[in-house]
Amino acid sequence: MGETYLGIQTYRFYIKCTKCLREITFKTDPANGDYELEHGGIRNFESIRLAEKQAKEEAAKEAEEKALNPMKLLEIRTRDSRQEMAAIEALEDIIELNARHADIKIEQMLTQKREQEKQYEIFKKQVEEKEDEAEIRKIFGKPMAEIGHDDIESEEIIEKHEEIVPLAINTIKPKTMISFAQTINAKKQQPTKNALGVIIKKKSTTNNDSASKSSTGFSSLVAAYDDNDDSA
Repeated sequence: MGETYLGIQTYRFYIKCTKCLREITFKTDPANGDYELEHGGIRNFESIRLAEKQAKEEAAKEAEEKALNPMKLLEIRTRDSRQEMAAIEALEDIIELNARHADIKIEQMLTQKREQEKQYEIFKKQVEEKEDEAEIRKIFGKPMAEIGHDDIESEEIIEKHEEIVPLAINTIKPKTMISFAQTINAKKQQPTKNALGVIIKKKSTTNNDSASKSSTGFSSLVAAYDDNDDSA
């Protein structure tokens, strides 16, 4: 044919239809990497090619209008700016919504974590109480719940008795000393007689406990005091 495209030769083909024996001619199209039908037939997938061709024509027409009509260019820019603003607003709404959901999830996670910690502390305390009760059972042979009020009162009485005994011992000693001093003073004094000549003796103020705990020296002094009274 003598036609070339960028050094590529173009070829033409001649065929006949098998049903009607009509001649069909087509040639190669190196520019599009396809075949171009000249006459005698219709291509099955021509619609895709026509759509691509129409899109190219519209793009070329729009570029020509932009170059030649400044008002059209301004209208296109305004439309693009509005679309861009709408897209930015939609993006901000999506970001805010995602942030809300993220905050809610974090709060829920923190709440669940706190509840788990509380439950763990309660469980740990129960386990410690059970371990303490088991140790007490091993040591005393019975649980803490079985220890009655009487046992507690007996322990308190023992403690009070231990506190009272030292005080009683300390109070007994001064009484014995006082009674001993009183007997010495009584020995020095002369016994009093009434008009009938009866000797009046003063009763000892010491109690039986102090008298029983006095020494043998004290008893000897009392005996000497009685002898003096008889001789008088």
